[in-house]
Amino acid sequence: MIRLKRIYEQSSDQDGFRVLVDRLWPRGLRKNEVRIDLWLKEIAPRDELRKLFSHNPEKWEEFRKCYLEELELKEEYVQKLIDKAKETDLTLLYAAKNEDFNNAVVLKEYLNSKLKRS
Repeated sequence: MIRLKRIYEQSSDQDGFRVLVDRLWPRGLRKNEVRIDLWLKEIAPRDELRKLFSHNPEKWEEFRKCYLEELELKEEYVQKLIDKAKETDLTLLYAAKNEDFNNAVVLKEYLNSKLKRS
């Protein structure tokens, strides 16, 4: 099972393998304060796309489409997450305040679609 969680939320046993999927380290957190198993910044959207989107819901569909295209080119990193999701529960961590419009939402959708096909 793949879950989403803000990195600022308390970790739990149900989280399984915790992966930070943001390119930038979350503001206000020290690395020793957070339980993560992997920081996979390479799977995050490129900086230009991240800045273009700027968590604006009006730009969501354009962002989603572009990020899905980017994920097609990040096969190695996608496969790493798929393999881990097949082994154990996987929690994708993100820092965005908006729980509905962020890169982790798109990534989860993408990973689930790949898992259904495998």
